Amino acid sequence: MAQTDMPAILVEGLTKRYGSGETAVDALKGIDMAVYPGEVVGLIGPSGSGKSTLLKALGAVIEPTGGRITLGGTPIYDHGWKIKDLRALRRDRIGFVFQAPYLIPFLDATDNVALIPMLAGMADAGARQRALGLLQVLDVEHRAAAHVTELSGGEQQRVAIARALANHPPIVLADEPTATLDSQRALVVMRILNGLAKQYQTAIIVVTHDEKIIPTFKRIYHIRDGKTYEEAGEGRDIG
Repeated sequence: MAQTDMPAILVEGLTKRYGSGETAVDALKGIDMAVYPGEVVGLIGPSGSGKSTLLKALGAVIEPTGGRITLGGTPIYDHGWKIKDLRALRRDRIGFVFQAPYLIPFLDATDNVALIPMLAGMADAGARQRALGLLQVLDVEHRAAAHVTELSGGEQQRVAIARALANHPPIVLADEPTATLDSQRALVVMRILNGLAKQYQTAIIVVTHDEKIIPTFKRIYHIRDGKTYEEAGEGRDIG
């Protein structure tokens, strides 16, 4: 990958302080990251290192204290949010994949995915068509009309991944997406994420403690004491 390519997300000197005075806690102490379109990057570190805080800041869930976040070449945070509607930012430009699927139980698989582009203003028919296309890519199109309770755990996770990509966001934040899966299913999820990143030119950041998947990353950011340290990963072929 040419480093002259524009990062999908660029993080410069990001800080986050909780509290003030003698009781202040610096959770992030100057985070620097660059993740490129089509790339899946690992973010690892011990409990309390700042992973969750960083993910929430990148996802515009909490406000950093300082630094800069640039998304697709557009500054979204520069010592303050540059985007007025953070809900629209999260909906339209950031995808989220969690350890649990968090699907809406009274909707079928198609509508769980289609709901996101519908909320962004896409017509119902177009949103469902896009949802069906993603379900097909994820090999669960045959479950398109099934409700959440009728889906297996693996199928639910695939629908959740489809939902994260429904608005074609430049970045997807995946928080422990394989933590509850066995080795084979964990590697399937990573194969899916890598394939989708390349197909849609999406940058994906995977926060994980899962030793099974760490060898699959070509680049890894370690976070320790609120700072990041980049290293090359094994990039093991997962088919």
